Amino acid sequence: MTVKNMGEEAEKLREQLVEWRRRIHSNPELSFREFETSRLVAEELRKIEGMKVETEVGVTGVVGTLTRGTGKTVALRADMDALPIMEAGERPYRSQNPGVMHACGHDAHTAILLGAARLLGQVFRREDVGGTVKLLFQPAEEHTGAAGSTGAPRMMEDGVLDGVEEVIALHMNPERPVGEVQMNDGYTMASVDTFQGTLYGTGGHGAYPHLGTDPTWMLLPVLQALHGIVARRISPLEPAVVSVGQIHAGTASNVIPSEVFIQGTIRTYTPETRERMAEELEKAFSLATALGGNCHFQVERGEPGLYNNPGVNGVIREAIRDLFPEMKVHSGPFGMGAEDFSYMTEAVPGAMFFLGCAIPDGVHRDLHTPIFDIDEGCLPVGAAILAEAALRLLKKDGKR
Repeated sequence: MTVKNMGEEAEKLREQLVEWRRRIHSNPELSFREFETSRLVAEELRKIEGMKVETEVGVTGVVGTLTRGTGKTVALRADMDALPIMEAGERPYRSQNPGVMHACGHDAHTAILLGAARLLGQVFRREDVGGTVKLLFQPAEEHTGAAGSTGAPRMMEDGVLDGVEEVIALHMNPERPVGEVQMNDGYTMASVDTFQGTLYGTGGHGAYPHLGTDPTWMLLPVLQALHGIVARRISPLEPAVVSVGQIHAGTASNVIPSEVFIQGTIRTYTPETRERMAEELEKAFSLATALGGNCHFQVERGEPGLYNNPGVNGVIREAIRDLFPEMKVHSGPFGMGAEDFSYMTEAVPGAMFFLGCAIPDGVHRDLHTPIFDIDEGCLPVGAAILAEAALRLLKKDGKR
């Protein structure tokens, strides 16, 4: 199959891709509960000649494998879970599960990877292809399960990356229209850590504050120091964010509480800045000791920063250039959000690109909002890019 034919074959799948995406969209399932989605994926993969299918990988994940001859092994990944959001609007394919919605495009990711599987199946059946492509349909990108981890590390524990030399994923980008992509070499999404701290005083009667120590008074300098970390303790050349999400204290208007609880998020790109942020936060909380109180502080580590391998990105760029010569390729990181695909690119060279999907009507439908939706014209585009890039990765010289 030539590069031109790859794009044409992907376009022939448009109706099927839309049907898959809308079927998944109307039946969204939360993290590690993707039972019907996994069943659909497995059924469709089994229709592809030569496809080996494994289910219940990483709890509810599905892995499809195409192998022919000898050669390297590459992987393509899509996430399948939805979010606890009530969908707005009256689309015919709207969520039928109240309070659950595909508001991050994972329905599209899953449909696109199924399309790429179809395209790759055609190539493996008709052409002299050597090597293996693994199709990773991952659960639980959004939330952790009882074991405290998201779907990527759970699938990795089950060996999905064993022998894999490169891995690719894509993500919907509602900031750009169909026909545009965004890519970035190096770090492109943030690590995500949660901090928790408690300031301790003695508490006391609200009428006699001088008889004890007041942790609400200690809170102000702690917050000032905390919010000053990014501005004055971290290099302005290093992306970093610290935000407070919760503050809890007290039970009555005339009782000075004995403790104040603070919780928030830390976002960074590089491991060095990640460590520095935790150290500076602990210093900020320790101000309570200088003010006559005490404190407890801890950081819970989440996903690492998403690092895109420049070499893998280069193969994706070549595939895009040859498939869609008119496509606009924007450079730059995607932001301070997090993606658990980062666990995979930390283990093997890999990259994620961001596929334009904005509906051209002037309405801003951001990720994780009740009105999120996509221009389904992006579906065959994404399927063609994934399939073509995977085939090029199987070739050492990156050419077909």
